[in-house]
Amino acid sequence: YYFFCRKSRLTKTGRRSLSHSISHSSTDSNSSGGSDAENPEDEVSPRDMQQINSKGNMDFCIKNIKLADFGRREIELAEDEMTALMALRKAAQGEKPLAAAKIVGCTHVTAQTAVLFETLKVLGAQCRWAACNIYSTQDEVAAALAEQDFPVFAWKGESEDDFWWCIDRCVNVEGWEPNMILDDGGDMTHWIYKKYPHLFKKVKGIVEESITGIHRLHQLSKAGKLCVPAINVNDSVTKQKFDNLYCCRESILDSLKKTTDIMFGGKQVAICGYGEVGKGCSAALKAMGSVVYVTEIDPICALQACMDGFRLAKLGDVVRHVDMVITCTGNKNVVVREHMDLMKNGCVVCNMGRSNTEIDVNSLQTPELVWQHVRAQVDHIIWPDGKRIVLLAEGRVLNLSSSTVPIYVLSITATTQALALIELFNAPEGRYKQDVYLLPKKLDEYVASLHLQTFDAHLTELTDEQAKYMGLSKYGPFKPSYYRKTSKW
Repeated sequence: YYFFCRKSRLTKTGRRSLSHSISHSSTDSNSSGGSDAENPEDEVSPRDMQQINSKGNMDFCIKNIKLADFGRREIELAEDEMTALMALRKAAQGEKPLAAAKIVGCTHVTAQTAVLFETLKVLGAQCRWAACNIYSTQDEVAAALAEQDFPVFAWKGESEDDFWWCIDRCVNVEGWEPNMILDDGGDMTHWIYKKYPHLFKKVKGIVEESITGIHRLHQLSKAGKLCVPAINVNDSVTKQKFDNLYCCRESILDSLKKTTDIMFGGKQVAICGYGEVGKGCSAALKAMGSVVYVTEIDPICALQACMDGFRLAKLGDVVRHVDMVITCTGNKNVVVREHMDLMKNGCVVCNMGRSNTEIDVNSLQTPELVWQHVRAQVDHIIWPDGKRIVLLAEGRVLNLSSSTVPIYVLSITATTQALALIELFNAPEGRYKQDVYLLPKKLDEYVASLHLQTFDAHLTELTDEQAKYMGLSKYGPFKPSYYRKTSKW
């Protein structure tokens, strides 16, 4: 911050493989709709192909380098909406706040995140990247990055083995060792701890975006195994509000329409969890005329749901008659086989939470159930009596696999990640211990101020007298470090 202030088929359970990662985040989704990738060409793994970009570089592994021009156009479109990141590039000018930074990353690989990757390069960093889940990658964007000599190892439809292989290719490089980690779900951090723990001697810090990854970092910290400082950007105020509440409020409807063509008016919906994601989904469906039930474990969030006009219930009490069940918790086994056995014919089941563990999809892979693949991200699970439920995105994150996420929302998250990397990399020794920190409130407010420019908005400035009365600096931060205008997941 201070730097920038200065300047259809039927099968039994042996159907097409469900590649479930042993990690929480690796099988979440972040690609927009798209085809179902069942062409014969797609059966050839990128690992078995030798590709070279126009500059003769081979340090990448993607689906098809020939898609680079298309991907570049998508990245340029994203740049127009991601004004804050472009402002960071401009502010860098000759100075490079990430000079000498070697960042290894495991996030979604999309046009929007590509703007972040290329911004990090402009700021002076060397980077190597893998996708944080098996369906997240936009192959044309990966091709555009590879064409610009960006070492990226990712393609849509990776197997579990491919997933870990790609991460390893980012880390296991002769003559190159990372000193920063940017993670979304904790898989890169997990892999380095498991396979290359000696690398942490040079790592200055970890920046983690997801609730799942933060949970894993806190587990390491409590066990005394977290050997570098980490910044939790998931719980920054701007990220929580925009990426979780406002984004999901818009994208849940689009995702359900694209996958099911369902009408929302009069439908009964059970939403599991009333954190920011649950709030956004509940508000959107209520506005469309749906009858919304909310399940919650937290009495504070439960009270909020009641005050917002929703019916608080246990899933087991309403699951027999609802038309849709949407998980928004980030937990595991929220919807289990017992629930699905009770669901009525045609019930739609999907996940909007961070992890793919919320719906117990493995329990549906039994001989008596038949899977009917209907279209991309849509499967019918058919019981022996003919009842079927509609499972979307195989239990992975629905809006990230079946729809698009507003670029503006991703701009906020990406800017937060970039500033957190700069903060950790340039922090004087001793400022951060081996623990998990929230993003400094000053940086959080700076992210918000950069995005206000989009609205031609003008902030009011405190007078000297007002600032003294409030005990604040005229220039912020305006909230204490512990402030979080958010709710739990």
